[in-house]
Amino acid sequence: MQIGEVAARTELSLRTIRQYEDCGLVVPSAASPGGFPLYTDADVSRLMVVRRMKPLGFTLDETRELLTALDRLSADRPGTDSALEPDERAALVARIRRYEGAAAERVAELRAQLARAEEFADSLRVPLGTP
Repeated sequence: MQIGEVAARTELSLRTIRQYEDCGLVVPSAASPGGFPLYTDADVSRLMVVRRMKPLGFTLDETRELLTALDRLSADRPGTDSALEPDERAALVARIRRYEGAAAERVAELRAQLARAEEFADSLRVPLGTP
């Protein structure tokens, strides 16, 4: 698919998608005969990982590290040349679990911030006499 469709599906701007391309987070998998980048569903999935990490405060380097770990783990084909050594597989799983834990902590922090913001908004209704 072309970048416009990807932007619509991911709710990211063209500029943001290109920025992620420039820093190597998501590279289009193909090109049209005219040389325009084309994206696959897998590319869109990568962009969604990036999009979901950003509001949680993960850096581009952290995002790159997680994507690399996910890529290496998904390429694991036991019994073939692309099979991971058990130690490497365990390290990748541990790395991904650390990100899972960090994401859960950041979500909890955001929920607490949202609760405080809602309390504040509610407190402004009282002086106005609105329920």
